[in-house]
Amino acid sequence: MQLDKLLSISKKPGLYKLVTRTRNGFVAESLIDGKRMAVNFNNNVSLLSDISIYTLGSEVSLAAVFEKIYTYESGEQTRVSPKASKADLESYFFNVLPDYDEDRVYASDIKKLVSWYNILKQHNLLSQLISASESEEE
Repeated sequence: MQLDKLLSISKKPGLYKLVTRTRNGFVAESLIDGKRMAVNFNNNVSLLSDISIYTLGSEVSLAAVFEKIYTYESGEQTRVSPKASKADLESYFFNVLPDYDEDRVYASDIKKLVSWYNILKQHNLLSQLISASESEEE
């Protein structure tokens, strides 16, 4: 599966997989509980492939950040919980991506990244995403 098939829906927890398009929007399936829901075009939806993280030099794609976390964690779940304190989340992310822009990347963003990474890891989607991003770079 690729990041352009995974969605974040505003005011909905977790990640969703794009199932099919409809006339008024699309059907998405939750990766957390597998429930399907109709999403119309009025909802604020982000494709994970469109998300980047600010660094001091430029922006880094979400796939590259997931790859850095995967390497840092040796392919395991994150050492830090998404519910950890702001200081713990920032310290953790500094170890993963030392040049991230602390003024533009908030603790709430890091919390989402950690949560999303753990959901993808739990569903064995990380290795697919990382290998897909590596093949796109070649």
